[in-house]
Amino acid sequence: MSAISPDSNATALATLANRLGRYVRSPSTRLAAFAGLLTYLCYAYAHNSWTNPALIGVAIFFAGFMPTYSRISNKIEIWSNNEFGFVTGGRLGRFVFQFAVNLALFAVMLYGHGMNRAGVATVGGIAGAALVTSLASQGLQYLGIYLYARGIGDYNRNVLAGLVVNTVLTALGTAGLPFARDAFLAVGFGLGGLLLLVGVLSDLRSIFAPKGGIGLYFGTFNPVHNTHLAIIKRAMEQRRLDKIIIHPTLIPRLHVEAFRRGEIRVGRLKDGFQIYEKTEKADVAVDYFPTGNVFLPPETRKALIELAVAEAGLAGKVEVIALRETYDSKGFQGVIAEIKRMHPGVRLHTLHGTDFGGMYVRQICDECGWIYPWRIMRRDNISATAIRKGAKGMTPPVVTDVLQQLSQNLPEVKAGDRRFRNDNGVLTEGM
Repeated sequence: MSAISPDSNATALATLANRLGRYVRSPSTRLAAFAGLLTYLCYAYAHNSWTNPALIGVAIFFAGFMPTYSRISNKIEIWSNNEFGFVTGGRLGRFVFQFAVNLALFAVMLYGHGMNRAGVATVGGIAGAALVTSLASQGLQYLGIYLYARGIGDYNRNVLAGLVVNTVLTALGTAGLPFARDAFLAVGFGLGGLLLLVGVLSDLRSIFAPKGGIGLYFGTFNPVHNTHLAIIKRAMEQRRLDKIIIHPTLIPRLHVEAFRRGEIRVGRLKDGFQIYEKTEKADVAVDYFPTGNVFLPPETRKALIELAVAEAGLAGKVEVIALRETYDSKGFQGVIAEIKRMHPGVRLHTLHGTDFGGMYVRQICDECGWIYPWRIMRRDNISATAIRKGAKGMTPPVVTDVLQQLSQNLPEVKAGDRRFRNDNGVLTEGM
């Protein structure tokens, strides 16, 4: 019979206390708590229900569930995008989930006498209120993501901030206050409706795109694999493109800010890959690694793309660029603007998959003007994630060879007639 060591108990308690402390200190947790309090204050004031148990319960639930609600909304949209391949599908998936949650919460508050029935009737009852607040939520969350893409705020917290604004509008609007109700309806049908319209137009551009022009292919390419090359060849054939410009993600902007704040770091190196990890400063409610935490350095990824393109006989049709200063300051929006400046009046097409990264790139391109999306449904089970986990046979021969040399940590990496200095996985041409 074994005994539990007091030291083990102390360690377990210390670990639990540390996790609880990090959760309490999390900006997302504090924002969610504020949102719960704001929910209570707004509805209590607007509907005169300060002591109503149903409202108090919903406010507490909202404060605890809000970060999870945000993450689930994001994951449903990602799943819907990948399943159907259309922007509209993803946004409708997010909408359906949010509508169901809002309908349930409104029902609890209405039948628990936490809301004014007459006021709710002015916006179409609980179904109408759930519809409008879900549309408004879509629009305000998209606005938060739009700002994040331009270097303002954090992806998850911007989404949460949009939900907070929506809470205020909904509480006042469902009370039947004339100006508040009008603002509530305007934001819901205006901003939310506009977002759905933009998605529909994007999907129509992807279906009825004209031929010719230049393709833009953005992504992490971590590392470049056989499907990347297949996408390039198929897009060139189907859209009759003059050439394709590839610009790999250098360091994702989410990670740049997290590194700056000390929330993530490079924990270790493995087979030439950098392993990112969260620190004690990390926000427990933020998903820092939606596409994984294992990365080849950007210089290495660019070199591998060039080698793979040349080996496939596409060097004259594909241009690999890396506008570091432009990307670091303005992201892919700035890169697209620079490409437009270099190729004035030329028709542009976006090549992308239907995974998280691919649809995020598509959203950026939709925001940058009339660019024609060309999407491919990812159904071949080839992925950079699988390669990073050790899968074989998914990369072009030259990439396979270079990755093997990196795994041996050779000081010099050779690929054909090109020579690279290997500095902890960072490839620099020339010795």
